[in-house]
Amino acid sequence: EIVDALDAGIDAVLADGARLIVLRGRGRNFCTGLDLADLEAIGDGDLALRILRIELLLQKIHALPVTTVAVAGGRVFGAGADLFAVCDHRIALRGSSFAFPGPAFGLVLGTGRLAGLVGDTAARQVLLAGQAVEAQRALELGLATAVIEEDAVDGAIGAVHAAATRLDATTVAALHGRTRHADDAGDLAALARSVARPGLKARVEAY
Repeated sequence: EIVDALDAGIDAVLADGARLIVLRGRGRNFCTGLDLADLEAIGDGDLALRILRIELLLQKIHALPVTTVAVAGGRVFGAGADLFAVCDHRIALRGSSFAFPGPAFGLVLGTGRLAGLVGDTAARQVLLAGQAVEAQRALELGLATAVIEEDAVDGAIGAVHAAATRLDATTVAALHGRTRHADDAGDLAALARSVARPGLKARVEAY
């Protein structure tokens, strides 16, 4: 449901002429990944489709012709960390932590984009270790672009808004198109191969 809502919401604000899109968690955590509450009732195919649709949403956000900001507090795990990573400005609130547990159950999700942010070696280390990365370390790696206190969020978004709207929309869209590098087809193919391996649900349950 949230993938559908984000997809539709993005289309709606773009149609209204938005120049900046801000993603921020409403609760204690930004996003802790897949909702697996109904895992017992679904099969490998349904689970694989959910994961593939998340990747398509991530690619859509990464390719948007406007500036994007993620403001993340608490736990930022799994698909939530991938959502954070696709944004232009990645603001971590002090005390937040990031983790990419997907490889533990055989998923290859967003690895190319992560490597583009932090470098191949650091991406491998983060993904293979599977351990949470604290906010300051995320900043040092390049996963986060800033670490701030919660009371500084409005000011930070205001500064990004000023930069996002300084140039006309056509120029901003062209600059984003030339400076966001991604291998969408390769990332999608790698993910599809990983979810197509038999036993996806069993691997998630074991994790």
